[in-house]
Amino acid sequence: MRALDDILVLDLSRVLAGPFCTQMLADLGARVIKVEKPGSGDDTRGWGPPFLNHPKTGEKGDAAYYLAANRGKHSVTIDMATPEGQELVRSLAARADVLVENYKLGGLKKYGLDYDSLKELNPRLVYCSITGFGQDGPYAPRAGYDFMIQAMGGLMSVTGEKDTLPGGGPQKAGIAIADLSTGLHAVIAVLAALNQRHRTGRGQHIDLGLLDVQVSMMTNQAMTYLVSGDAPTRAGNGHAAIVPYQAFPTADGHLIIAVGNDGQFAKLADELGHPEWAVDERFTLNRARVQHRDVLIPLIEAETRRYTSTALLAALERRQIPSGPINTMDKVFADPQAQARRLRREVPHAAAGSIPTVASPLRLSDSEVAYDRGPPLLGEHTDAVLAEVLGLDEDALAALRAKGVV
Repeated sequence: MRALDDILVLDLSRVLAGPFCTQMLADLGARVIKVEKPGSGDDTRGWGPPFLNHPKTGEKGDAAYYLAANRGKHSVTIDMATPEGQELVRSLAARADVLVENYKLGGLKKYGLDYDSLKELNPRLVYCSITGFGQDGPYAPRAGYDFMIQAMGGLMSVTGEKDTLPGGGPQKAGIAIADLSTGLHAVIAVLAALNQRHRTGRGQHIDLGLLDVQVSMMTNQAMTYLVSGDAPTRAGNGHAAIVPYQAFPTADGHLIIAVGNDGQFAKLADELGHPEWAVDERFTLNRARVQHRDVLIPLIEAETRRYTSTALLAALERRQIPSGPINTMDKVFADPQAQARRLRREVPHAAAGSIPTVASPLRLSDSEVAYDRGPPLLGEHTDAVLAEVLGLDEDALAALRAKGVV
């Protein structure tokens, strides 16, 4: 028994923010019906390399990008540009608990699949719209993509090396953080709306804009500006309010040292052979270290360069000084903690037999995440879903297929 076993989700989203949301709902047990365009499907099926190759024929399959955000779902191909296709989707929506879509503003209204139309069919429907800029405001009609949202929402103003140093300038995050954060917020909003429905019997419309989410994710950086009136700037791997809290060079690479309080700094100073730092009025308190970071950081760097990364990490761990390696993905999955937590799992796949997947971080003691369904092939479940959920027989399915509707 899983937490959302009784919830049916209609997924009209593509690419990342919406699919990431619905994958998490599937992980929690929801039955997720992913509606895709016949012949091509979700754009990310082709966003490669790398692609999943058939183990026997070597034939190129779906891209890793698609596989990352679509496990646990049922794929149904429906051409929503046709009246018959629109009616099929409406019929599915009439039976659904949740609908997630990320079309441009008003994009589904012409099909009669907007919230106002569908709530007449299903007043209990929780309808989640994900757009670049939300449902109102001057930018609402614009398309929104993660990269531009990272820039517009302030993230790139504080990410990257200092402008005064070589390589300085704005830098995007290495993952689509605006999309992924929006997917997380969509899950939170959907669960909140479902809980509200328990009390009122009514669904509601959820309006999520990538820009809104990105600005909210700026948290302390945003509040720094709101309180002081000064816009934060890029600090590279350093921290604006904590020192030392950054990457330090070693004899063979770099290591993260993340000193979170004055006691930890005293232990670091002692371990590096300079206990006098801890009683130096320039360094004793964090606020003083922030003020004198340009003096302190070179002193620490001179000492960390004398160690290999492995030796320094072992020394700091013995003293319980927060630190860690900068891992590439191969080292991430080889890490003993990652292996103990089983962060790599296997899921069934219709073409490959099984494929690896990244584990859900959700650990619920009474309703565990099950890894029993991999990302679906395009249209893999069309007949089964339309027969089971809508009651269509073989003749009806054959007629729809002949018209190119499914």
